[in-house]
Amino acid sequence: MFTIKEFLRTEVKPALGCTEPGAVALAVARAKEELGGPVDSITVTVSDSIYKNGVDVGIPGTEGLRGNSVAAALSAFCGRSSYGLEVLKDCTVDDIESAKAMLGNNAVKIIPDLDRHGVFIEADVRSGDDAAVCRIEGSHTGISEVTLNGRTIFSAEKKPLSGLNSPGRDISAEVARMSFPDLVSLVDTMDGEDIDYVMSGVEMNMTIAEYGFDPSRSTGLDIGKTLRKLGGAAFDSDDLSLRIKAYAAAASDARMAGAPLAVMSSAGSGNHGVTAILPVAVCAQHYGKSREETARAVAFSHLATSYIKSRTGRLTPTCGCTVAAGAGAAAGITYLMTGDPVKAAQAMLVVLGNLVGMVCDGAKNTCALKVGTGALEAYHAALLVMNGHSPEPQGVVGETIEQTVKNLVEVSDKGMANLDKAIIDVINRRFS
Repeated sequence: MFTIKEFLRTEVKPALGCTEPGAVALAVARAKEELGGPVDSITVTVSDSIYKNGVDVGIPGTEGLRGNSVAAALSAFCGRSSYGLEVLKDCTVDDIESAKAMLGNNAVKIIPDLDRHGVFIEADVRSGDDAAVCRIEGSHTGISEVTLNGRTIFSAEKKPLSGLNSPGRDISAEVARMSFPDLVSLVDTMDGEDIDYVMSGVEMNMTIAEYGFDPSRSTGLDIGKTLRKLGGAAFDSDDLSLRIKAYAAAASDARMAGAPLAVMSSAGSGNHGVTAILPVAVCAQHYGKSREETARAVAFSHLATSYIKSRTGRLTPTCGCTVAAGAGAAAGITYLMTGDPVKAAQAMLVVLGNLVGMVCDGAKNTCALKVGTGALEAYHAALLVMNGHSPEPQGVVGETIEQTVKNLVEVSDKGMANLDKAIIDVINRRFS
C-alpha cells in the first residue's frame, strides 16, 4: 500500500508541454547523455498513441513549431533527462535554430509502430560510431532500458550502472488493484506538505489559464479568452458554468499552442491535470473554501482520475481529459461541497454516461474544446448529484463506479481496437 505522498509525487507531476512529445524528448535526452560527442541522427520508434498525440501539438518556447520530431531534435541540444517531463525547459533561441537545421537535414525520423499501443518510445541516438538507445514503456517517464553500443547501461529489471535512473514504483498498477473507497480515503491522511504540493499545482494551472486569457497573446483557438470576452456579466455570476469552462479551455489553449509554462499533470497527462484541477479550484474559490478544503478536494479529483486511468491505460482511444479527468473533477467538486465519497462516485457515473464515447484524435489546439467540455460537464454532474439525481444502470453505466469503469474498459478494448489506426491514417493523408 502506498501513501498519499507517494501517490502525489508519482501521479501528479509538473509537465512542460504535451506529455507525448515531452516523453519523446526525455528518451532522446537520456540516450544522448551516454554519448561523448554531438548528435548526428535520431530515430524514434513510437506506439500508435504517442505518434497520434504528438503530430500536431505545439512545443513550448518554439513560437509555433509542432510535433514529436521538433521535440526530438530540440532534445539533442538542450534536453536534460533529470528534469523529467520538463526536459526541454532550458531551450534557447540557438537551440531552436540548431534543431531546425537538424530537421532540415532529415536527421530526425519518427516511426510509428501501429502494433504497439499505450506508452512506448524507443529513441536511437547516434554520434559518430556510437549508438545509444533509450526505451520508455508504461508511463511517460518510465525508462525501462538504456544501452550504449549494445551494452546495457540501465534496466528497470536490473540495478543501474549509472546514477541517472533508478527503478520506480508502479503506483498506477497498485491503484488498479484498489477499490474506489479505499483509494479516495487517502485524502484523510494528507499533511501540510501534501497540501502545499497540491496547491502548487493549483497555482501552476491557474497561471497558465491567465496566460491563455491574456489579450496581448494569441494562444491556439483562443477559446477561453473568447468565452470570457463574450460572456460578460455571466462570467462572474453565481452560475459557474462559463467561468469553469473558460478557465479550463484557456489553460489548454495555451498549453496546446506551446506556451513556455509548465502545468501540473494528473495520471501522466497535462490536460488531465488541467481538467482535474481547475473546475475544483474555481468552485472552491467561489464558495470561499479554505486552503486545506481546496487541496483535499483537488487531491480527491486526482485520485478519482487515477482510478479510471489505472484501468483504461495511460493512452486510450477515448479522450481521457473528458472521460477520466472530467469524472475525476466531478468527484472532486462533489466532495468539496458535500464531503461524501458516495455522492462523488455518483457524479462520476453522470460524466461517464455522458462523455464515454468522445474519442481522442491526438493532441492539438482543439483539445481545448474537449478540456472545456470535460470541465463544464464535471460541474453539471456535481450539481445533478447534489440535487438528488444520479443515473440508474443503463448503457455503459453500471450499479457502481467499479462496474461502470469495467464496462468502459471493455468498450474501449473491444469496440475501439482499430480506432487509433484509422485516425492515424486520416492524419497521415495530410502529409502524403
